[in-house]
Amino acid sequence: MARTAVAAAAALLALHAGAQDRVEGTLRPLVVTPMPGLSTSAFDTPASVDVIDGETLRNGQLGINLSESLARVPGITALNRQNYAQDVQISSRGYGARATFGVRGLRLYTDGIPATAPDGQSQVSHFDLQSADRIEVLRGPFSALYGNSSGGVISLFTADGGPDTVAEAGTAFGGFGTRRHNARLSGQEGRFQYNLSATRFDTDGLRDHSAARRTGLNGKVRFNASDDTRLGLVLNSVDMPDTQDPLGLTRTEFDADPRRAGSGALDFNTRKSVEQQQAGLILEHRLDAVHSFKLTGWTGSRETVQFQSIPVATQAPITQPGGVIDLDRRYHGADAQWTVRTRAFESPLAITFGVSADRMTEDRRGFQNFTGTGAAQVLGVQGALRRDEENRLRSFDQYVQGVWSSERWSLTAGLRHSTVRFASDDRFIVGANGDDSGSARYSATTPVLGVVWHASETLNLYASAGRGFETPTFNELSYRPGGPGLNFGLRSAYSRQWELGAKAALAKDWQLNAALFQARTSDELVVLTNSGGRSTFQNAGRTERRGFEAALAGRFGQGGSAALAATWLQARYDSEFTTCGAPPCTAPTVLVADGNRIPGIPGRMLFGELAWEHKPWGLQTAVEVRHTGRIAVNDTNTDFAAASTTVALRASLRQVLGRWTVREFVRVDNVTDRRYAGSVIVNEGNGRFFEPAPGRHWLAGVNAAYTF
Repeated sequence: MARTAVAAAAALLALHAGAQDRVEGTLRPLVVTPMPGLSTSAFDTPASVDVIDGETLRNGQLGINLSESLARVPGITALNRQNYAQDVQISSRGYGARATFGVRGLRLYTDGIPATAPDGQSQVSHFDLQSADRIEVLRGPFSALYGNSSGGVISLFTADGGPDTVAEAGTAFGGFGTRRHNARLSGQEGRFQYNLSATRFDTDGLRDHSAARRTGLNGKVRFNASDDTRLGLVLNSVDMPDTQDPLGLTRTEFDADPRRAGSGALDFNTRKSVEQQQAGLILEHRLDAVHSFKLTGWTGSRETVQFQSIPVATQAPITQPGGVIDLDRRYHGADAQWTVRTRAFESPLAITFGVSADRMTEDRRGFQNFTGTGAAQVLGVQGALRRDEENRLRSFDQYVQGVWSSERWSLTAGLRHSTVRFASDDRFIVGANGDDSGSARYSATTPVLGVVWHASETLNLYASAGRGFETPTFNELSYRPGGPGLNFGLRSAYSRQWELGAKAALAKDWQLNAALFQARTSDELVVLTNSGGRSTFQNAGRTERRGFEAALAGRFGQGGSAALAATWLQARYDSEFTTCGAPPCTAPTVLVADGNRIPGIPGRMLFGELAWEHKPWGLQTAVEVRHTGRIAVNDTNTDFAAASTTVALRASLRQVLGRWTVREFVRVDNVTDRRYAGSVIVNEGNGRFFEPAPGRHWLAGVNAAYTF
């Protein structure tokens, strides 16, 4: 890989020779993701950073799932499971692929408010794409500056209101009973800016038993007290009642009928209900030309009730926690940053010092998913209590990061110390089900260092390295193999990462970003058993992830544009370990060989777009191509989801009629009607690995905005 890096750098040095002059049309957005508290250009950071603007997020798309747009970002795998009870599968350079639900291995933020719990478990259901200004995506070593669970960082920013007052409404309809309705009001009154949004999404679902309904509200209000002081308030909520879960399919079921529900889904009426409210307050103040600070506070609650397909006989022992999970989580936290902007060696130096504290309290209860016996037995309803505990989670982090820049060089360094504490009080002590209370403490220090050589106005070469860590989440601790209680024997996983990259403006409105990377992890957290929606975990030995990613985008001719994002990723186990076979399994006996592929991670990802715009007509057309390499479904690599290539077409119109702006669009996905698995459930113990993707399907919508 070192030879490849030298060759790539040499090629870019040669390419930029024809673009020595300042490139005026190239987009170089300011971002905050790489360094908390320090805004800097993505082009000048020693890290892989991509920005997706709000127009792209909504242009000819449903605007509900992150997977719609994250395909444009190399290094990120975002797979739509067609199962809204389990959320989108997102991984960054192979981190987070093992998550059976939610998002793992990444830090997520909405307007600076964490969407990730202190244990590293994230949710994206409350991300409001209809009011978003942009999404920033960071991969690589610098994500360690954000603490626990840092394979990458995804930050969504709601657009500020104003200067005009705009009222907007839109609707979209598509295949499988898909409906989306949205409304938004934004504007500015004096020193106040506001952006309020509401979205309702419904679908009958691709598969049997996969209907969903989601109602979301998002609000952002900013008070500009002075040129030096700003106060922001962020509010959002999401309600998803009785979202049906079709479960995964075995290979035989998938080949026979990919639109059917998995075994047990109908019998037990598998489903999930989620209700979440969250609020955040952000104060930014500049004391003088040198000193400034930022204070962020947040609070929220999330209630989840999930009905699983656990067989009645399996729940017979008193030590089994049942087939209904009832979670009531309450969380709050604060982050304080102090930034100093000065000079060192006659060049600018900016340093941010910060502390962050986060706390979550969880009431976790389990119930049987049936009532009665014999002919009077009813499945898929809440039965007898089988688990009752209070879990507490606290984190406390301290961090410092700085950037020093000269005419030719920039140096970025950071250090973060994190402490995460888990505690559980068991309130269900019955017969053989004893007291399973316990606690665990994890801590780590994660340094990062990066350097940029500004070879010219149009070419930056950089190198970065860092160390990251990942604690088990409460969901990963929740079940112990062979018995009840939390699995406090799990250890944190530690990674060492490096990255070599280049960012080049090859010509006006064309930019190329490329990076080589490698990450070695010890004590990787892997699945031990996975059956009936319930997983237990263990620490394996070493893993290695290495790869290459590149993104090219630009404009040509009269209205033409193109974008390309490509990823090659090799993610393998670097030491052997044993795991469980088919259930029931109480002790691991199946060997996972050194060199096996880590499941859930495609070896190749490709996104390409070719678009044409005719501004006088307000017309835009585009063709999109997405390729996903084959994906191992389990640690033993006995089966794979096949590689797939799909084509999508879209067209949109825009009319300005006085104060009205009207947009219409139509979209057709999977034009060739390819049959494939869109995602997999990693290490599913009953072999129900496959989650089908839709065949050819359409979407059409209209949006109207009035400017007062």
